[in-house]
Amino acid sequence: MKIFFDNTIPVRIARGLEGFAAPDHQVIHFRDRFSADAADAVWMGELAAQQDWVIVTCDVRLGRNPLETEAWKAVGHCVFFLKPGWLRLGFWEQAQQLVKCFPRLIESAQGAQGASMFAVSASGKITKALIPSGE
Repeated sequence: MKIFFDNTIPVRIARGLEGFAAPDHQVIHFRDRFSADAADAVWMGELAAQQDWVIVTCDVRLGRNPLETEAWKAVGHCVFFLKPGWLRLGFWEQAQQLVKCFPRLIESAQGAQGASMFAVSASGKITKALIPSGE
């Protein structure tokens, strides 16, 4: 499984998870593929052109734009939205919580059917999020 952490999550956390998850899973951080100031449309467009990505982001507005939501649905990516409480955690608390919930995140992604969205609380609880129909 390929897991992409966007620019809202510290690079060091993604790289630490890459060390823990290898060789079974590949963890890529935004800055491993894009410049730090790359627009959402750029990285989202590139990942949309590829299959089998799991996206992890703290940017909850990504799930609120109907056009972007439809694009994710069409490609079939699984997206995990870290709820706003994550941004209030310090670096080490974020790292601890992500390490703690990472196995459940992987299990949820593996069990997902097609395009799926999940919400992850700051305590690490993962719940299935509804995908707007766009109708």
